[in-house]
Amino acid sequence: MPTIKYLYIALLLFCKFANAQTNIKTYIDKNGNEVTEKQLLVNNKLVYETHVIPKFIHKPINPDTLIKDSIWIVVDKSDYKLQVFYKKKLIRKYLAVFGPDRMQDKCKRGDRCTPEGWFTVVEKHESHLYNKFIGIDYPNDSTYLKRLELLKKGKIKETDQPGDHVGIHGIWKKGNNLIEKKVGWTDGCIALRNEDIDELYLFINKGAKIYIRK
Repeated sequence: MPTIKYLYIALLLFCKFANAQTNIKTYIDKNGNEVTEKQLLVNNKLVYETHVIPKFIHKPINPDTLIKDSIWIVVDKSDYKLQVFYKKKLIRKYLAVFGPDRMQDKCKRGDRCTPEGWFTVVEKHESHLYNKFIGIDYPNDSTYLKRLELLKKGKIKETDQPGDHVGIHGIWKKGNNLIEKKVGWTDGCIALRNEDIDELYLFINKGAKIYIRK
C-alpha cells in the first residue's frame, strides 16, 4: 500500500509540473503594456518568467517622406499582428486576422490557410468588397518547393493546386468588430481594420517585402 501511495503522490506532482509547463498568461496592463507571464519546469524546478512589451505609440508619419524601398512587413500569425518596419525600426503595429486555422501553413487551394515565408508585393488596388487590397506573389518559387515536399509526404494530391490571389485587405463597412474579436474569417488572406489598411496602403508600394510566420 505505501508503494501505491507514493506512486499516487508522484503522479500528482507530475501532473502539477506538466501543467506548469503550459501555464502562459498574456494580458494588457493598466499602462497599455503587453505582459506575458510564464511558468516553466527547468530541472524539476518551477521557474517564473515575466516579459513586458511596452505599449506601441503610433506617431504621425508623412508617407511622402518615406523611402519606400526601406519598408518591409512582418506578420505574426500567433500574435494576430502585422508590423511595419522602416530602416529596421518598428513604425506601425496593426491587429490582423486570418483564416479559421491561422497556425497552419497554406498547402492547397481551398484550405483557407495563410501562406508562410517571404513574399513580395505585386499589386495594390481599391476593393469594392474589402476597401483596399495589397497582393503578394503567392505562389512563388518557395511555394513550389514546399509543394514538392508535400507531394512526397502524401499530404496533397497532384490535382491539388496551390491557390492564388493572396494578400492583405480590409473588411466591409462596419465590420471592424470581427477584426477586434480576432475572428478567423478570411480564405487565407490577412485582414486589417479599414483605417489600418487605409494607412498601410499609403506606406507600401510594389516590390515591398513581406515575411509571414507562425
